Amino acid sequence: MTTANKITIVRVAFIPLFMVAMLAGIPYSNWISLGIFILASLTDWVDGYIARKYDQVTSFGKFMDPLADKLLVTSAILIFVQWGRIPAWAAMIVITREFAVTGLRLVAAADGEVIAAGMSGKIKTFVSMAGLCVMLTPFHDLELIAGRFNLDNLIVLLILIPTVWSGVEYFVKNYKVILNSK
Repeated sequence: MTTANKITIVRVAFIPLFMVAMLAGIPYSNWISLGIFILASLTDWVDGYIARKYDQVTSFGKFMDPLADKLLVTSAILIFVQWGRIPAWAAMIVITREFAVTGLRLVAAADGEVIAAGMSGKIKTFVSMAGLCVMLTPFHDLELIAGRFNLDNLIVLLILIPTVWSGVEYFVKNYKVILNSK
């Protein structure tokens, strides 16, 4: 197993630690969970860098790296839904996109093709991870429009835009995968 793939697996291992920190309700749990989330998010950049620089790009990495990102982001989103900070409809859009793109990748894999993460998917992941980091800080409820719109609302909007855009782009670029599937 390559170093890049091991780092991806570490990102997956961070997810339950992050969730426990978020839900523990212990002193400083918000800062602990933020630290874990930042470390997990940074592994996304590190494993990609190592894979490209040291020629460690693998089919496993092309599949597992975006899946690890989806699991990390979804874990945070679901906790924020539970806490009433992200509307369920917005979470459903994000989760639907993630399942749909993963399904597309599985259909392609069944036919021997690998759909690697595109630039729009990478932008979506970065915006989602950066936005969720902000939502993990005490500044998340900063009011932008008095009583109507706060920083959490802005971040949800900023997450949804590249989520929808990249999901549509994956299907437009790879529609032949579905048409030609066996």
